Amino acid sequence: MIETDILIAGGGIAGMSAAARLAADGHKIMIVDPAPADIGEGSDLRTTAFLEPGIETLKKAGVWGAIKPTGAELRVMRIVDAGGTERTPRETADFDGSETKQGFFGWNVSNKAARVTLMAKLATLSNVDFRFATTVTGFKATSRYGEVTLSDGQTVRAKLVIAADGRNSSLREFAGIKHRRWAYDQSAIVFVVTHDKSHDNISTEIHRTGGPLTLVPMPDLDGKPCSSVVWMTPADRAQHLNAMDDETLSAEITHETMNLFGPLTVASPRAVWPMISQVPSRLISARLALVAEAAHVVPPIGAQGLNMSLHDIETLATLIAKAKHKGEDIGATSLLKSYERRQLPKTLARVGGIDLLNRASMFEPKTLRDLRYIGLSTLNRIGPLRKLAIKVGIGK
Repeated sequence: MIETDILIAGGGIAGMSAAARLAADGHKIMIVDPAPADIGEGSDLRTTAFLEPGIETLKKAGVWGAIKPTGAELRVMRIVDAGGTERTPRETADFDGSETKQGFFGWNVSNKAARVTLMAKLATLSNVDFRFATTVTGFKATSRYGEVTLSDGQTVRAKLVIAADGRNSSLREFAGIKHRRWAYDQSAIVFVVTHDKSHDNISTEIHRTGGPLTLVPMPDLDGKPCSSVVWMTPADRAQHLNAMDDETLSAEITHETMNLFGPLTVASPRAVWPMISQVPSRLISARLALVAEAAHVVPPIGAQGLNMSLHDIETLATLIAKAKHKGEDIGATSLLKSYERRQLPKTLARVGGIDLLNRASMFEPKTLRDLRYIGLSTLNRIGPLRKLAIKVGIGK
């Protein structure tokens, strides 16, 4: 029998961020993940735009200083309405980071770099026990502990168990928490491009029939400006694009981006991710809290996914710190109910809002596309609405 303060299932970016953040407050942490210890950078081609207040959480975790230099600053978030099939910009709205308190929106970092940095940090912490190649095979709650059985045959007793084990969370299932999932018949193809024109630290999200096409700044590659691409499109077309050779795909994305960046050159392998949304009926059970994709899954619009996860982590960490300071039980039902009261309404509202944005971006009838254009135009021209959009966009 192993005893710890907090057991975290899931060693992805969210799980490792939770471990580092909670370890910084002095808690004894065990984190388990099915990946092998030599996973290194992995094969994830995606990037993450870390926004405030998520960056503040990573600062508290003691990792932001190492993550920041690996990414590119996001100074402006640009939304372009490209009409329908004509592929011409009808409206461009720039939301400037200078309008925020910190003067920027965030940093775009490759998932590979974030993962390696977090793994290196956790390896230095004496109060973190990282178990690789290990899965959770059972869970039950008692009045004092959450008991977790592991694939290596060991049993762990923790005051609190955190499920950061993804959209198909085993812990969520063991706790009997139901969830609702819906698909869009849409996939995102992700890869990296270089281009002649500078991105000027502007993240550009182009809305046109089929879904948004987003180019997010990255550090230069081989001396050329570089951006990560998240191209959401009907599932069949995503597979068609993925089957193209690099030269053909480069020409296709240059056309789709209306030459806003000049000629684009594919500079990485690709990956295709089916688009879904998902929410659970609850965020807690006895001795258990759901965070990250165990708690919410959204399409990659507005860089919300991992930033929502960091918000989960910070809310939970703050409540746990207060309980520890008062000498109270950090896994008490009252604490977990406080977490759910704070996070569940926000989660449902944000998942619903992103769902609506994604459906709006897929509009095909001209009347609906025109409504999308009018909405963006109104948002762009009315100052208070712009400020509200910026506040909502960074998760405040």
